[in-house]
Amino acid sequence: MIAKLKQFLTSHSQALTPEEQEHNLNLAAVSLLLEVVFADETLSKEEQVLLPSILTSTLRLAPSEAEDLIEEATKRQASSTSLYEFTNEINQRFNVQQKQKLILSMWKLAYSDGHLCRYEDQIIRRTAELLYLKHSELIQMRNLAIEKD
Repeated sequence: MIAKLKQFLTSHSQALTPEEQEHNLNLAAVSLLLEVVFADETLSKEEQVLLPSILTSTLRLAPSEAEDLIEEATKRQASSTSLYEFTNEINQRFNVQQKQKLILSMWKLAYSDGHLCRYEDQIIRRTAELLYLKHSELIQMRNLAIEKD
């Protein structure tokens, strides 16, 4: 049964165009960033400004595309049941450096409002674990985020 499900999912993902695959990957990454933004149940001005900025610089999107992606990811993130559905997509297509960059962006968002909420910390740590990053990589990305602020 599980083998058939994996086969179905694999064949379905191969039917997507490269543009659709890229969009789904970006959507998964933005959804994880939104997990951090909404972890403390408040959207600060700093987070509101930083998130589109991260998307335009790292994904090379136009500001309007970034806003559309955030809107779509917000809807997807609201109906998600776990971080796994986002990290699974990322694990399939991101290399270690790209995963580290995502975790760095998550730390930057978490620290952007001047303090780290314990829920933000938990989400980032859990995401890093699901992305198979080492604890030392997680701490290194956190330190980089703190240094740049």
